[in-house]
Amino acid sequence: MIVSSFRPAKLLGASALAASLCFGVSAPAAAQETIDQDTVLATVNGYEITELEARLAGQDFAEQMQRVPADQRRAVVVDALIDLHLLAMAADEAGLDESSEFERRMAYQEARTLRTAYLVEIVAAQVDDGAVRAAYDEFVTGFDPVEERRARHILVEDQETAMELIGQLNGGADFAELATEHSTGPSGPSGGDLGWFSRGRMVPAFEEAAFGLEPGSYTNEPVETRFGFHVILVEETRDSEPPAFEAVASDIQQSLLQQRFAEVIGGLRESASIDYQLEGLTPPAAAE
Repeated sequence: MIVSSFRPAKLLGASALAASLCFGVSAPAAAQETIDQDTVLATVNGYEITELEARLAGQDFAEQMQRVPADQRRAVVVDALIDLHLLAMAADEAGLDESSEFERRMAYQEARTLRTAYLVEIVAAQVDDGAVRAAYDEFVTGFDPVEERRARHILVEDQETAMELIGQLNGGADFAELATEHSTGPSGPSGGDLGWFSRGRMVPAFEEAAFGLEPGSYTNEPVETRFGFHVILVEETRDSEPPAFEAVASDIQQSLLQQRFAEVIGGLRESASIDYQLEGLTPPAAAE
C-alpha cells in the first residue's frame, strides 16, 4: 500500500543505499543521442572506443562534464578514454591483471553492473505507467478528506500591542494592511497570509483558536504561543482534495520502485545461504 503522502518508503541500511543508487539515477543521455552506440569514435593500439563506451563514461563523469561546453564534451570524454586505455594496457603488460586483488575488483565491478541491469531491466520495468496510475487511483478511492482553513495572522511581541490591533480591527481597519505594517512573522509582508492548513500543522493554541472561528471572523483576544501573541483571521474553510496525478506521479513511482526493490531483495535474501564469518556483521534487522 502506498502511503498517503507518497513519500518514498524507508528502507534499512544497505538496501536503502542500493535503491537510491539504482533508482535515483536519471535516464541515460544515450536515449537522446542520434549517433549509433556501436559507432567507433577512436582506436587505441587497435582497441575500438565506441559511442556506447563514451556515453557510459559521460554518465560516470556527468558532474565534471557540466563544466565543459556541451559541444566539446564528446571530445573530452574520448580523450579521457584514450588515456584510460593506454594506462590499462600498460597495467596489463606489467601483469597487474593477474593479481588476486584485480580479480576481486573485476568481480565486484561485474556484480555491480549486473545488479544495476537487473534493477533497471527487470524490477523497474514492472513499475510502468499503468502501475503508477493504478496506485494513484487506489489512493484516490480511499482518500479521506479533512477540514482545511485559510487564515491570516498578525504576530507581535506583547499582549498590549495585540489588543491595540484588535481595537483597530473592531474600528474597521483592514487586517492585511495591519499585518503588513505590524506583524513580526515571516508572513507579514504578504499581509499575514498563511495559506491553507489542516489540523496538526500549527502549534496547539493557534490551531484551537483558528478552528474555533467562523469564516470572516478574527480572534477577540490575543492567542499566545512560544512565538509571541497572535491575532488570527479565518478567511475560508474547505475539505481537502487528493493531489492531482501529475503532482505526485513521480513520488508514487519512487515509492513503488522502493517497495518492489524491498520485495525482490527480501525474497532473494530469504532463499539465499548467507553466512557471516565475523562477529558484529549481522544487521540488527536480520538478527531480529
